[in-house]
Amino acid sequence: MNNRGKSILVVDNDLEMRTHIKLELEGAGFQVLEAINGTEAKDIFLTYDPCFVIIEVDLNDLNGFELCSWIRTKQKSEIPIVFVSRITNDEDKIRGLKIGADDYITKPFNSSELIVRVETVLRRTIHRCNKITFRGITLKPLKGEVKYQGNVIALTLHEFKLLYFLMRHPNQTLSRLQILDELYPTDQKLVSERTVDVHILKLREKFKAHIGDDEIIETVRGIGYRFIAF
Repeated sequence: MNNRGKSILVVDNDLEMRTHIKLELEGAGFQVLEAINGTEAKDIFLTYDPCFVIIEVDLNDLNGFELCSWIRTKQKSEIPIVFVSRITNDEDKIRGLKIGADDYITKPFNSSELIVRVETVLRRTIHRCNKITFRGITLKPLKGEVKYQGNVIALTLHEFKLLYFLMRHPNQTLSRLQILDELYPTDQKLVSERTVDVHILKLREKFKAHIGDDEIIETVRGIGYRFIAF
């Protein structure tokens, strides 16, 4: 499976439908977070900072329109939002689009159509979500920020560039020379390959405080390193 490094929050109080959407999205390479209502969705949104949200309008507490408005106004977020709802009247479709949704799909839907519509919205809004997410780690390249399950991890510039390079190539082995060229493009001849090992060690130490012994960067003996994405 090609993991895209994009997390999608699915908000739906129907377990069967939520599970169906989750399986379709995971099969297409997305990471999926689940919420059964708007209140839980808010908590997950604030903790995991997803790159995309799929919302059912008819929820048990606040409705999907209120959740969409909260994301757009209170959180000032421009991430893609799509309604996938059992409510099919034109008035609600128009309302959903007016308050900031990028698309509105009615149930029942064709599974292939759902993935195509999600991919289409992502292509159209690519400038609005540059973050990469794997295993609870979210990296925002424009802000220079890294979080693990909502907790900010303070990195130096070179540590951030190293992690970004590794996460852009999930599960791929990168040589020390490749990493040096990325971190020090103009000074590669003056910097030892051992410098990479030092940066890796510091990255591991900083993440260990949050994730324990669960390794995220693997040493490939004699070659270099790889980010373990899944």
